[in-house]
Amino acid sequence: MSRPVSLASLIDWSHKLLAEVLQPGDLAVDLTAGNGADTLFLAEMVGRSGLVIAFDIQRQALAKTSVRLEAAGITSVLHQGRRPLEAHTGVVLIADGHEAVTDYLSRAPKAFIANLGYLPGGDKSIITQPATTLKAIESALASLAPHGRLAVVSYIGHPGGREEGEALESLLHKLTPDGWEVTRIQNLNRPLAPSLFVVEKY
Repeated sequence: MSRPVSLASLIDWSHKLLAEVLQPGDLAVDLTAGNGADTLFLAEMVGRSGLVIAFDIQRQALAKTSVRLEAAGITSVLHQGRRPLEAHTGVVLIADGHEAVTDYLSRAPKAFIANLGYLPGGDKSIITQPATTLKAIESALASLAPHGRLAVVSYIGHPGGREEGEALESLLHKLTPDGWEVTRIQNLNRPLAPSLFVVEKY
């Protein structure tokens, strides 16, 4: 029996909702590799026949992700050069901004995931920025496979976080209901609680 999803953990919810649409062999993208928890989850979902692409501008984050994957018995490679990934399986780490995501895609991903803000345990002055985040999300939505999902956790407890979250929410509000379903999950009794936005493409 699988463990219950914590009401307070939006990471748990993002994983649960993406797991519903992911299958072995799929392509999934982690827009913010961070410490590797989301990358590992995606790799477990798509299996050895699938492909996970994980972005981060910080080499420290990619190194932590690689170590986490290796501990789980999953190897990863660092991709060099901004070009589409052809005929790849496994996990590919990319030291580039997530706004360049479409430059690396050769087919439509079934899922995207992102945790905005800063690298946990890292330099808190290095944070995701509204302009590049919105470009990344717009690119993700445009390239998402039919019935695929995007999950984004937005944090407001750090400088700039609230503005980034509001910009993201404004973008998602513009998606038409005939082509998209947009859901927001938030702990209402916690004033600085993050929000999880989940988007499904029809």
